[in-house]
Amino acid sequence: MRTGTDPRARGGEFLVVHAGHQRAWAAWLAQTVERYGRRAVLRRWDSPRDVPLEDAFRDLLLSDAQVLLVLDESFFDRGPRPEGEWDRVLRGLVAEHAERFAAVTLTRRPLPPATAVLEPVSLWGLSEADAEERLRRRLGLDRPSVSRRRPSLVRYPATPGEVWGEVPRRNPRFTGRDALLGEMHQRLSDRRRAAPCTLVGMPGIGKTQLAVEYAHRFGPEYDLVWWVDSENTGLLRDRLGEVAAHLGVRVGGGGPGERVSAVLEALRRGEPYADWLVIFDGCDDADAVQALLPHGPGHVLVTSRTRGWDRYTDLLEVPPFQRAESVAHLMRGAPHITADQANDIAALFDDVPLPVAHAASWLGESGMEASEYLRTVREGGLPASADPATGEPFETSSLTSWSILLNRLRRTQPQALDLLSLCVSFAPGRIPLGLVRECPPDVLPRELRWMVTDRPAWERALQTLIDYSVVTRESPEHEESVTMPRLVHDIVSRLADGYSLDATHRPAVRALLTHADPGSPQDSRSWPRYACLLPHLEPSGILGGDRSGDRETALNCLNYCRSSGKYDSGLELAARIRDHWSRTMDPLDRFMLALTIEESVLLRLTGRFQEAYDRTRRVLKRIPATASRNPLSEVGVKGEMAKSMHHLGRYQAAYDVHREVLESAELLLAPDARGTLAARHEAAAGLRLLGRYNEARELDLETLRRRERVLRPRHIDTLGSGNALSHDLRLLGDYREALARQEPLVRLHQQVLGPRHPQTLAALGELLLCRRREGGEAGQVGGTMAALVDELARVHGREHHRTLAGITLYANYLRVYGDLGQARDLVGEAETGYRALLGPAHPVAAGMLSNVGLVMRVVGATAEALSMFEEALAGLTSALGPDHPWVLGCALNTTGGRNLAGRVTEAVELGRDTLYRARSTVGESHPLTLSCMAALAADLRSAREQTEATKLEEAAVAGLTRTLGARHSHTVSVRERMRPYWDFEPDLG
Repeated sequence: MRTGTDPRARGGEFLVVHAGHQRAWAAWLAQTVERYGRRAVLRRWDSPRDVPLEDAFRDLLLSDAQVLLVLDESFFDRGPRPEGEWDRVLRGLVAEHAERFAAVTLTRRPLPPATAVLEPVSLWGLSEADAEERLRRRLGLDRPSVSRRRPSLVRYPATPGEVWGEVPRRNPRFTGRDALLGEMHQRLSDRRRAAPCTLVGMPGIGKTQLAVEYAHRFGPEYDLVWWVDSENTGLLRDRLGEVAAHLGVRVGGGGPGERVSAVLEALRRGEPYADWLVIFDGCDDADAVQALLPHGPGHVLVTSRTRGWDRYTDLLEVPPFQRAESVAHLMRGAPHITADQANDIAALFDDVPLPVAHAASWLGESGMEASEYLRTVREGGLPASADPATGEPFETSSLTSWSILLNRLRRTQPQALDLLSLCVSFAPGRIPLGLVRECPPDVLPRELRWMVTDRPAWERALQTLIDYSVVTRESPEHEESVTMPRLVHDIVSRLADGYSLDATHRPAVRALLTHADPGSPQDSRSWPRYACLLPHLEPSGILGGDRSGDRETALNCLNYCRSSGKYDSGLELAARIRDHWSRTMDPLDRFMLALTIEESVLLRLTGRFQEAYDRTRRVLKRIPATASRNPLSEVGVKGEMAKSMHHLGRYQAAYDVHREVLESAELLLAPDARGTLAARHEAAAGLRLLGRYNEARELDLETLRRRERVLRPRHIDTLGSGNALSHDLRLLGDYREALARQEPLVRLHQQVLGPRHPQTLAALGELLLCRRREGGEAGQVGGTMAALVDELARVHGREHHRTLAGITLYANYLRVYGDLGQARDLVGEAETGYRALLGPAHPVAAGMLSNVGLVMRVVGATAEALSMFEEALAGLTSALGPDHPWVLGCALNTTGGRNLAGRVTEAVELGRDTLYRARSTVGESHPLTLSCMAALAADLRSAREQTEATKLEEAAVAGLTRTLGARHSHTVSVRERMRPYWDFEPDLG
């Protein structure tokens, strides 16, 4: 590779040439070059297509600076250019002056072959240090003898800011607007103005897209970027208040108003982030919202249709595209049209971005000739975004203006009115019209089948609605989907023909939704489709539908909510379904029983264990009284009742029911049926809660193998079986095998379910326990544990049982490796939370007292620690019997407490009994048994029974060496005569 620079430029400056959207990279490159004592100047690459490419490159050579090109695929799309022009210039002019050019690439996609003459170096996927070193070598920059490194003013673009608050995805088809984006940046950065900037303009002009592009393009300059959808003032307050968690703002029992005030104050102070950007999108009520705009060192950007913001902010009018931008966008989206044809289409739409973008997408997808497209649009008389009667945007037109529009469509374009009526039979917001294009014609009523069979008519009708601003197409990624604001939806619903909606269009939408149901709500690949269907169940009438297809779709959407972790949404949907079905359906109908199962699952997953149990128990009591029993549904309800019994601490009774359910499933279903596999999985969970770990492992291993064969390894149920098996192995003391299984399993969870899915978080918690027990990374997992607790709290809430389990895990870690005061606070929080959730007699609530006692023992509160140990031991023994591993672990801690309190004889007595039971329950070589052996040796030594103590100690060390290894922390601790302890791990099944 060629390195170094042109001798004329050595010691001089670099000209960093970049496409507008890569400004952040260009700024970082310039900053890096300047660290090595060289000057750098940024130049945006925006050569218009009517300027020959060779002339543009000769202009770059006018200075003595070396030219550093920042390349990605869009760099070559500026124009676009005639075919072959890039190759000619690169192989000609650039090759002749190769010493003046260097390049970096920021993409994995292939670039034109002739770019090889630039010998570009790729910075894709590199760390900042590696990228700087690769750049230094390519440019031949000498390492300074004295470090010139100064604090970075520009963040490395591949390193995200601390907080990125639901900013919409970057539009890959975003075109032009470089000058406008630069003006926005200049205004926001100008401290003399020190005012928020409001983008104003007509609907469809691209205000939101500009705000999205600004956030992505200049995001690396900010530590916090927060997006606030602002059409609803109440929701705006909630969304703004959500920043509190990221700012470290603590609000006691205050409401949303106090939370918002705290957020505004933190932003004003610039603590903890001085570089922040808050974007209020679609904010039209300036007088009501202006008090919520943050002040301080950061920036505020508003998008609005109203000029009322001029009293509070700096207004920036968003103009239409420049003609060159319109033409470039049209030619990229529809490469088959000419520049003149693109110019005619741009002129037709007055360069308004939204219709221009839709025209490009429509022409590119359909392949229609531009002349035919122009004729079709002109014959339809489609104004871009205003009511022809008033010239005002539709969103502010009167009902009279809307009536005029509907009457005009009824007279001149009845198919567009049909499509509009179909749209209002969906819910407002995003409307998945692509469902229409996917379905066979006979799914729709006869009068609407043209939507499937007549593509040109469909395109004309859809373009008409878009052009009248009744719907918008904001996201090109969602083919054939439109967005209808709630206000427009409500107005059109009021004015449309109610009979036609009920008789034709709503039944059509019900048919579309049931046809689009994938039938696989537990498959994560189907979740985007179910998320698309979910909002439209109620307005389409599916929830009240009496067809089996309607009911199956409703239940599948409910199952999707549960499987994807959207528990609260699922409970809301379940309540609405029950409200509809209970009016006409027998409570023991198979659909009602299926609803009961799903509802009980969701209640249980949200911590409402008694409600879940009561719901299933009531149904089961009614089943024997009916003559027409549904055995499969009865088995499902019984299985769900047993799960609730697990959570309520009734472990033996729950397992008995699970065995009965498994036997019934094996009679009614195939051995590999999902219902049978689920029953086998739950029976294993019952065995695990009973402390029968070997049996649980055997059953979980069998279930995992069957699920891998039947459901495949990436299915959510298969992943759950993998978690269960790792759990069994760890409880059996096989820490290495558990860790080896769990590490790839967590990665698979993250790939399939996503990093925030509840099951993924549970898998991560299991992995952290495996790492801690295995010993190799025990002291290095604290940061991940803290992050896990935060994520669990965000997903479930602080008082949820899964969050409490995470808090317990972290508290136990901190007691050994971290902050003892924080450990005491956290274990107290978890113990209080479990007691409130489960009641003091629950085994988990009792076991938590042992963890509290461990902290008390470490801080020197010997009496309090022993009291906690004794209370925990009594509670667990009463609930589980004397041989349960939880009881044995608690007894181990109690012997230590008695020894410290001087009750050595009682400690020895309890220790002998515990060791005997541990050998019988978990085996001679289990780490718990060996810990009991070491603890008893310590107590015997205190009782001056040295011979037996030495013998037990040597046996414990030898056993731990065989089981865990000589260097394992537990082995080392026992060898050094540090008394072993037992952490209680709360498990609700």
